[in-house]
Amino acid sequence: MTDGSSPTSSRGNGTVGFTKLLIAPLEFFGGRLIALLDQVGAVLLLLLDAGRWVLRSLMNRRVRLGRAAVVTQIVRVGVRSIFIVSLVSGCVGFILAFQLSPPLDEFGRKDLVANIVSVAVLRELGPLIGAIVLTGFAGASMAAEIGTMVVGEEIEALEAHALNPVRFLVVPRVIATVLSMTALAVLADLVSVGASLGVSVLILDIPYALYKSNTLDQAKLVDFLTGIGKATVFGGLIGLIACANGLRVTGGAAGVGRATTNTVVQCVVSIVIADLIFTAIFYALKLV
Repeated sequence: MTDGSSPTSSRGNGTVGFTKLLIAPLEFFGGRLIALLDQVGAVLLLLLDAGRWVLRSLMNRRVRLGRAAVVTQIVRVGVRSIFIVSLVSGCVGFILAFQLSPPLDEFGRKDLVANIVSVAVLRELGPLIGAIVLTGFAGASMAAEIGTMVVGEEIEALEAHALNPVRFLVVPRVIATVLSMTALAVLADLVSVGASLGVSVLILDIPYALYKSNTLDQAKLVDFLTGIGKATVFGGLIGLIACANGLRVTGGAAGVGRATTNTVVQCVVSIVIADLIFTAIFYALKLV
Protein backbone atom coordinates (compact mmCIF):
# COMPACT_ATOMS: atom_id res chain seq x y z
CA MET A 1 0.00 0.00 0.00
CA THR A 2 1.08 3.58 -0.65
CA ASP A 3 0.13 6.88 0.93
CA GLY A 4 -0.93 8.31 -2.43
CA SER A 5 2.08 10.65 -2.80
CA SER A 6 4.52 10.30 -5.64
CA PRO A 7 8.25 11.12 -5.76
CA THR A 8 7.49 13.84 -8.33
CA SER A 9 5.04 15.67 -6.06
CA SER A 10 7.46 15.43 -3.12
CA ARG A 11 10.22 16.95 -5.17
CA GLY A 12 7.82 19.68 -6.32
CA ASN A 13 6.86 20.57 -2.75
CA GLY A 14 10.51 20.63 -1.74
CA THR A 15 11.33 22.98 -4.62
CA VAL A 16 8.50 25.34 -3.67
CA GLY A 17 9.64 25.41 -0.05
CA PHE A 18 13.24 26.07 -1.05
CA THR A 19 12.11 28.87 -3.39
CA LYS A 20 10.09 30.52 -0.62
CA LEU A 21 13.09 30.24 1.68
CA LEU A 22 15.19 32.13 -0.84
CA ILE A 23 12.55 34.73 -1.66
CA ALA A 24 11.61 35.59 1.93
CA PRO A 25 14.91 37.40 2.77
CA LEU A 26 14.79 39.19 -0.58
CA GLU A 27 11.26 40.37 0.11
CA PHE A 28 12.21 41.53 3.60
CA PHE A 29 15.36 43.45 2.69
CA GLY A 30 13.91 44.62 -0.62
CA GLY A 31 10.88 46.06 1.15
CA ARG A 32 13.11 47.85 3.66
CA LEU A 33 15.27 49.22 0.84
CA ILE A 34 12.25 50.47 -1.10
CA ALA A 35 10.84 52.13 2.04
CA LEU A 36 14.23 53.79 2.68
CA LEU A 37 14.48 55.09 -0.88
CA ASP A 38 10.89 56.30 -0.70
CA GLN A 39 11.61 58.25 2.49
CA VAL A 40 14.85 59.72 1.12
CA GLY A 41 13.06 60.73 -2.07
CA ALA A 42 10.26 62.40 -0.11
CA VAL A 43 12.75 64.42 1.94
CA LEU A 44 14.73 65.46 -1.15
CA LEU A 45 11.58 66.53 -3.00
CA LEU A 46 10.47 68.51 0.02
CA LEU A 47 13.91 70.14 0.17
CA LEU A 48 13.67 71.15 -3.49
CA ASP A 49 10.15 72.50 -3.04
CA ALA A 50 11.09 74.45 0.09
CA GLY A 51 14.23 75.80 -1.57
CA ARG A 52 12.16 76.93 -4.54
CA TRP A 53 9.86 78.94 -2.28
CA VAL A 54 12.80 80.50 -0.45
CA LEU A 55 14.38 81.57 -3.74
CA ARG A 56 11.07 82.97 -4.97
CA SER A 57 10.68 84.99 -1.79
CA LEU A 58 14.18 86.42 -2.24
CA MET A 59 13.63 87.30 -5.89
CA ASN A 60 10.03 88.47 -5.71
CA ARG A 61 8.88 90.73 -2.89
CA ARG A 62 5.27 89.77 -3.44
CA VAL A 63 6.06 86.20 -2.39
CA ARG A 64 6.26 86.31 1.40
CA LEU A 65 7.04 83.41 3.68
CA GLY A 66 5.68 85.08 6.79
CA ARG A 67 8.26 86.59 9.11
CA ALA A 68 5.89 86.26 12.04
CA ALA A 69 5.53 82.52 11.40
CA VAL A 70 9.30 82.06 11.31
CA VAL A 71 9.76 84.01 14.56
CA THR A 72 6.98 82.01 16.21
CA GLN A 73 8.64 78.74 15.23
CA ILE A 74 12.04 79.96 16.42
CA VAL A 75 10.57 80.75 19.83
CA ARG A 76 8.81 77.41 19.94
CA VAL A 77 11.69 75.32 18.60
CA GLY A 78 14.78 77.17 19.76
CA VAL A 79 14.06 79.41 22.71
CA ARG A 80 12.16 76.73 24.61
CA SER A 81 15.03 74.30 24.07
CA ILE A 82 17.62 76.54 25.71
CA PHE A 83 17.20 75.16 29.21
CA ILE A 84 17.31 71.47 28.32
CA VAL A 85 20.26 71.96 25.93
CA SER A 86 22.13 73.88 28.62
CA LEU A 87 21.38 71.21 31.20
CA VAL A 88 22.55 68.32 29.01
CA SER A 89 25.60 70.22 27.77
CA GLY A 90 26.63 71.14 31.29
CA CYS A 91 26.35 67.54 32.43
CA VAL A 92 28.46 66.40 29.48
CA GLY A 93 31.12 68.95 30.39
CA PHE A 94 31.19 67.68 33.98
CA ILE A 95 31.38 64.06 32.84
CA LEU A 96 34.22 64.66 30.40
CA ALA A 97 36.32 66.47 32.98
CA PHE A 98 35.81 63.79 35.65
CA GLN A 99 36.41 60.90 33.25
CA LEU A 100 39.52 62.34 31.58
CA SER A 101 41.27 63.50 34.73
CA PRO A 102 42.33 60.10 36.26
CA PRO A 103 44.01 58.59 33.16
CA LEU A 104 45.72 61.86 32.28
CA ASP A 105 46.88 62.28 35.87
CA GLU A 106 48.72 58.96 35.60
CA PHE A 107 50.98 60.59 33.02
CA GLY A 108 51.26 63.82 34.97
CA ARG A 109 49.30 65.77 32.34
CA LYS A 110 45.97 66.40 34.01
CA ASP A 111 45.97 69.88 32.51
CA LEU A 112 45.34 68.30 29.07
CA VAL A 113 41.70 67.94 30.08
CA ALA A 114 41.23 71.41 28.63
CA ASN A 115 42.73 70.42 25.27
CA ILE A 116 40.64 67.29 24.84
CA VAL A 117 37.37 68.82 26.01
CA SER A 118 37.70 71.88 23.80
CA VAL A 119 38.30 69.87 20.64
CA ALA A 120 35.69 67.20 21.41
CA VAL A 121 33.00 69.73 22.24
CA LEU A 122 33.62 72.22 19.44
CA ARG A 123 33.95 69.62 16.70
CA GLU A 124 31.46 66.95 17.74
CA LEU A 125 29.64 67.00 21.03
CA GLY A 126 28.22 70.51 20.90
CA PRO A 127 26.39 70.06 17.58
CA LEU A 128 25.39 66.47 18.41
CA ILE A 129 23.96 67.34 21.82
CA GLY A 130 21.92 70.20 20.41
CA ALA A 131 20.68 68.12 17.47
CA ILE A 132 19.59 65.12 19.54
CA VAL A 133 17.84 67.31 22.11
CA LEU A 134 16.14 69.31 19.36
CA THR A 135 15.02 66.09 17.69
CA GLY A 136 13.19 64.92 20.78
CA PHE A 137 12.00 68.34 21.84
CA ALA A 138 10.87 69.88 18.55
CA GLY A 139 11.20 67.37 15.71
CA ALA A 140 8.61 64.97 17.06
CA SER A 141 6.34 67.87 17.93
CA MET A 142 6.43 69.25 14.38
CA ALA A 143 5.69 65.86 12.87
CA ALA A 144 2.75 65.35 15.23
CA GLU A 145 1.38 68.85 14.58
CA ILE A 146 1.49 68.57 10.79
CA GLY A 147 0.25 64.98 10.93
CA THR A 148 -2.74 66.07 12.99
CA MET A 149 -3.48 68.75 10.40
CA VAL A 150 -3.36 66.09 7.67
CA VAL A 151 -5.74 63.84 9.60
CA GLY A 152 -8.07 66.78 10.27
CA GLU A 153 -8.04 67.66 6.54
CA GLU A 154 -6.62 71.09 7.28
CA ILE A 155 -3.97 70.60 4.58
CA GLU A 156 -6.71 69.98 2.04
CA ALA A 157 -8.46 73.12 3.24
CA LEU A 158 -5.29 75.14 2.62
CA GLU A 159 -4.97 73.72 -0.88
CA ALA A 160 -8.64 74.43 -1.54
CA HIS A 161 -7.94 78.09 -0.75
CA ALA A 162 -4.92 78.07 -3.11
CA LEU A 163 -2.48 78.18 -0.19
CA ASN A 164 0.58 75.99 -0.65
CA PRO A 165 1.23 73.95 2.52
CA VAL A 166 4.98 73.78 1.84
CA ARG A 167 5.18 77.56 1.68
CA PHE A 168 3.09 78.27 4.77
CA LEU A 169 3.87 75.24 6.97
CA VAL A 170 7.15 73.64 5.95
CA VAL A 171 9.40 76.58 5.04
CA PRO A 172 8.95 78.52 8.32
CA ARG A 173 9.64 75.37 10.34
CA VAL A 174 12.73 74.40 8.36
CA ILE A 175 14.16 77.93 8.59
CA ALA A 176 13.43 77.98 12.32
CA THR A 177 15.15 74.64 12.95
CA VAL A 178 18.22 75.66 10.94
CA LEU A 179 18.64 78.96 12.77
CA SER A 180 17.78 77.49 16.16
CA MET A 181 20.13 74.54 15.74
CA THR A 182 23.00 76.84 14.82
CA ALA A 183 22.43 79.02 17.88
CA LEU A 184 21.93 76.03 20.18
CA ALA A 185 25.23 74.52 19.02
CA VAL A 186 27.04 77.70 20.07
CA LEU A 187 25.24 77.58 23.41
CA ALA A 188 26.14 73.90 23.89
CA ASP A 189 29.80 74.66 23.15
CA LEU A 190 29.93 77.47 25.69
CA VAL A 191 28.09 75.61 28.42
CA SER A 192 30.09 72.38 28.02
CA VAL A 193 33.45 74.12 28.03
CA GLY A 194 32.35 76.34 30.92
CA ALA A 195 31.18 73.36 32.98
CA SER A 196 34.44 71.54 32.34
CA LEU A 197 36.35 74.67 33.33
CA GLY A 198 34.42 74.96 36.59
CA VAL A 199 35.04 71.33 37.55
CA SER A 200 38.70 71.49 36.57
CA VAL A 201 39.41 74.64 38.57
CA LEU A 202 37.25 73.99 41.65
CA ILE A 203 37.60 70.21 42.04
CA LEU A 204 40.48 68.91 39.93
CA ASP A 205 42.90 71.65 41.02
CA ILE A 206 43.83 72.74 37.52
CA PRO A 207 44.81 76.45 37.58
CA TYR A 208 42.43 78.73 35.71
CA ALA A 209 45.21 80.41 33.75
CA LEU A 210 46.60 77.04 32.63
CA TYR A 211 43.17 75.74 31.60
CA LYS A 212 42.49 78.93 29.65
CA SER A 213 45.84 78.91 27.87
CA ASN A 214 45.54 75.22 26.94
CA THR A 215 42.04 75.75 25.57
CA LEU A 216 43.07 78.75 23.46
CA ASP A 217 46.19 76.97 22.20
CA GLN A 218 44.30 73.80 21.22
CA ALA A 219 40.98 75.11 19.93
CA LYS A 220 41.20 76.74 16.53
CA LEU A 221 38.65 78.78 14.63
CA VAL A 222 38.28 75.95 12.12
CA ASP A 223 37.14 73.63 14.93
CA PHE A 224 34.36 76.03 15.85
CA LEU A 225 33.32 76.68 12.25
CA THR A 226 33.19 73.02 11.27
CA GLY A 227 31.00 72.31 14.29
CA ILE A 228 28.66 75.17 13.42
CA GLY A 229 28.48 73.97 9.82
CA LYS A 230 27.45 70.53 11.02
CA ALA A 231 24.82 72.06 13.30
CA THR A 232 23.28 73.99 10.41
CA VAL A 233 22.94 70.82 8.33
CA PHE A 234 21.56 68.91 11.34
CA GLY A 235 18.89 71.57 11.76
CA GLY A 236 17.86 71.25 8.13
CA LEU A 237 17.65 67.47 8.44
CA ILE A 238 15.46 67.69 11.54
CA GLY A 239 13.06 70.15 9.97
CA LEU A 240 12.78 68.35 6.64
CA ILE A 241 12.37 64.85 8.09
CA ALA A 242 9.78 66.01 10.64
CA CYS A 243 7.73 67.86 8.03
CA ALA A 244 8.01 65.04 5.47
CA ASN A 245 6.75 62.47 7.96
CA GLY A 246 3.98 64.77 9.09
CA LEU A 247 2.72 65.40 5.55
CA ARG A 248 2.68 61.66 4.78
CA VAL A 249 0.56 60.62 7.75
CA THR A 250 -2.19 58.08 7.02
CA GLY A 251 -4.40 56.04 9.30
CA GLY A 252 -5.69 58.60 11.77
CA ALA A 253 -4.29 58.97 15.27
CA ALA A 254 -2.25 55.78 14.98
CA GLY A 255 -0.56 57.22 11.91
CA VAL A 256 0.35 60.37 13.83
CA GLY A 257 2.00 58.21 16.49
CA ARG A 258 3.96 56.27 13.88
CA ALA A 259 5.09 59.49 12.21
CA THR A 260 6.31 60.86 15.53
CA THR A 261 8.28 57.71 16.34
CA ASN A 262 9.72 57.49 12.82
CA THR A 263 10.78 61.12 12.98
CA VAL A 264 12.85 60.64 16.12
CA VAL A 265 14.51 57.47 14.83
CA GLN A 266 15.19 58.80 11.34
CA CYS A 267 16.52 62.12 12.62
CA VAL A 268 18.97 60.50 15.03
CA VAL A 269 20.23 58.04 12.40
CA SER A 270 20.49 60.76 9.74
CA ILE A 271 22.37 63.07 12.09
CA VAL A 272 24.91 60.39 12.99
CA ILE A 273 25.44 59.41 9.34
CA ALA A 274 25.77 63.06 8.30
CA ASP A 275 28.27 63.60 11.11
CA LEU A 276 30.30 60.64 9.88
CA ILE A 277 30.30 61.98 6.32
CA PHE A 278 31.35 65.45 7.45
CA THR A 279 34.11 64.04 9.63
CA ALA A 280 35.47 61.98 6.74
CA ILE A 281 35.41 65.01 4.45
CA PHE A 282 37.10 67.26 7.00
CA TYR A 283 39.72 64.58 7.62
CA ALA A 284 40.42 64.32 3.89
CA LEU A 285 40.75 68.11 3.73
CA LYS A 286 43.02 68.05 6.80
CA LEU A 287 40.64 70.22 8.80
CA VAL A 288 40.69 67.87 11.81
